[in-house]
Amino acid sequence: MAAGRRPLEGVGLTVDLSALGGRRVLVTGHTGFKGSWLCLWLHRLGAQVTGYALAPPTDPSNYAASTVGDLLAGEAIADLRDRARLAQALDEADPEVIFHLGAQPIVRESYETPYETFEVNVQGTAGLLEAARRRGRPCAVVVVTSDKCYENRGQVWGYREDDPMGGYDPYSASKGAAELVTSSYRRSFFHPARLGEHGVQLASARAGNVIGGGDWAANRIVTDLVRAAREGGPVELRNPGAIRPWQHVLEPLSGYLTLAARMLTSRDPALATGWNFGPLPGDEAPVRDLADRFFAAWGSGSWRDVSDPAQPHEAQVLRLSIDKAVAELGWRPRWRSPEAIRRAALWYKAHLATPDAMRAACLEEIDAYAAAEPAV
Repeated sequence: MAAGRRPLEGVGLTVDLSALGGRRVLVTGHTGFKGSWLCLWLHRLGAQVTGYALAPPTDPSNYAASTVGDLLAGEAIADLRDRARLAQALDEADPEVIFHLGAQPIVRESYETPYETFEVNVQGTAGLLEAARRRGRPCAVVVVTSDKCYENRGQVWGYREDDPMGGYDPYSASKGAAELVTSSYRRSFFHPARLGEHGVQLASARAGNVIGGGDWAANRIVTDLVRAAREGGPVELRNPGAIRPWQHVLEPLSGYLTLAARMLTSRDPALATGWNFGPLPGDEAPVRDLADRFFAAWGSGSWRDVSDPAQPHEAQVLRLSIDKAVAELGWRPRWRSPEAIRRAALWYKAHLATPDAMRAACLEEIDAYAAAEPAV
């Protein structure tokens, strides 16, 4: 443990996901990076998973490489803004659990398509919650937003769940607004104190910068690192000194699953709130360190600084406090950032050899994560 770092204390620090076995689960955004991994893990747990999303946003994609579609109980390739189709999907899936990951997830893309970003991320979230309200059936709902939902004041300590929502760029603002929509629906229609009347437990989850195998989205750092490592040229880093809470994709997913499992087995109103899932304090790192560690694991690669003061604004420092999740959910990260970066690099190297058969690699990764001890 680094000098001066305070160890987090949790209650039990054990996570039981067995409550999700056999459950009917709807995942929006299931064709995306995080959504595809979540579907694989849910299927591993024995859940009956239905997906709702547009076609995979990239080619290649983890959805295709891991043949996620073959594991689903049902699937709707449709727009999140299509309220009628979304309501129909909920009726058909009859979910006991909903994980809402569908979104426009890229900061720089939000500068190019601000209206569409707000439309998908804010109205899409409202549409999902409205469909759940009109359906009138008990359900546990986890709305996934982002660590960028907080009003970034440049503070060096981690943002807590009760800090103000905000956002400079359209993406961050849309995620802050999605949190406000979620809070409004929770207080207006799904109040935890009236759970016996409506039966809907509504929580939100905010995660740090996620890395791992299977992400090919444009303007994502790992995508750029993979391309540079394969092609042999240096990757251009726009903001090499920016500090981010890097974490393996399985870290926040384990948090979402833990939260949902707890809601299925408890009527505790404290669960229906906002939750942060990020790395341990002090495990954040600047972009340049991520690049160096990735190339070290790959075996080659380099980067160069192309910082430009005129480029679109991005926060320089971003940290999350995970004290609440540790203390109240018994959740804790398992892989520190160097291990997460190493595993991401090795996944992409494996993809070079077997580009259409990555499901086994993903499941091995899930099993290894589940068997790992909580990080200290």
